[in-house]
Amino acid sequence: MASPLELFFDLCFVVAISQAGLELVHSVADGHPGSGILNYAMVFFSIWWSWMNFSWFASAYDNDDALYRVVTLVQIAGVLVLAAGVSRAFEDHDFFVVWLGYVIMRCALVFQWLRAARSAEGPERTMALRYAGGVLLCQVGWLGPLLLPEDGRPWAFLVMAVVEMCVPVFAEKDFATSWHPHHISERYGLFTIIVLGEAVAAATVAVKSAVDEHDALGELLPIAVGGLLIVFAAWWIYFVVPIHGHLRSNRQAFLWGYGHYLIFATAAAIGAGLEVAVEEAVGKAHVSTLSASAAVTLPTALFLLTVWVLHARHYKVGTAQQLVLPGSALLVIVCTFLGGRAVLATGIVLAATVATGTTLTARMVSREERERAGREAAEAGEPREEAAAG
Repeated sequence: MASPLELFFDLCFVVAISQAGLELVHSVADGHPGSGILNYAMVFFSIWWSWMNFSWFASAYDNDDALYRVVTLVQIAGVLVLAAGVSRAFEDHDFFVVWLGYVIMRCALVFQWLRAARSAEGPERTMALRYAGGVLLCQVGWLGPLLLPEDGRPWAFLVMAVVEMCVPVFAEKDFATSWHPHHISERYGLFTIIVLGEAVAAATVAVKSAVDEHDALGELLPIAVGGLLIVFAAWWIYFVVPIHGHLRSNRQAFLWGYGHYLIFATAAAIGAGLEVAVEEAVGKAHVSTLSASAAVTLPTALFLLTVWVLHARHYKVGTAQQLVLPGSALLVIVCTFLGGRAVLATGIVLAATVATGTTLTARMVSREERERAGREAAEAGEPREEAAAG
């Protein structure tokens, strides 16, 4: 079960996600979607990777003593420093404050791994030292994207992101940490809820501001209704399956955990897209209706596909169930071309997706129950038939 410290940790991380989403809105609304998405991807990686590493460490080594709490609070301070530098990263391409906040968080985690190594023996101690050394070396490597010319930074960032993600694979190649599937699935689920809640909050603020300043309720009502349907359906689709049963090995867990970068990033981007759609509807955004619609539909479609790949496909039976989410993602992309009703249409598609999935599941369960009842009746009838024959 998630501890109060972990919940506090998640809440503070959402501050940084909110800042990144806000800057993404400004970039897209001002007609610079390419650079905005690139900066958002880089900043979001630093937030997500720090959160994820802490969550998996806490699942295996959280002793909740005073020193552990203090070091975790240092990590929280680091993400707040990172959040303070997000605006400068987007507007001036100056990532120094983002880098500083990231280094604070990562060095605090190095200290946690050294503590774990001190109390461990044999392969487990080697694993902890590999983590500490790998994370520390990566912080030196991150100076590359910081110091290189602007044109080379995205490539250097990509290299360092891959190197960072290889550290857990290397560290645990001989000894796996004793993480807990129920705890990990709960932590990811809680963070998904927080990110979706942030999307609702962002869209609500945008609608309120537009209504107060422009009195454009007629234009905004379809966006508000569609946005709520999207977020509600996203929550339903994510939590419809008990994913902890799938996390049985490091190989499965690494793919599932790493894949959540897209789930978290797209869930947060949906909120940013709704803000862009609101600003375009009232004439404040310097983008076309098609671009504003795509700001909502594309992250929504990617969210559906990623949830299907990581979650749903492991629990779907038959072609019809397997095609629900991919088919819905395709319909959502088509909604992009519906003009001012694109967001509402997307919400309706997602609501229909939930209804279709629920109906197919109910039919499958009903069929299985009938088959089971038939087998039980047949088994109960066998002794009577044998007795009659005797």
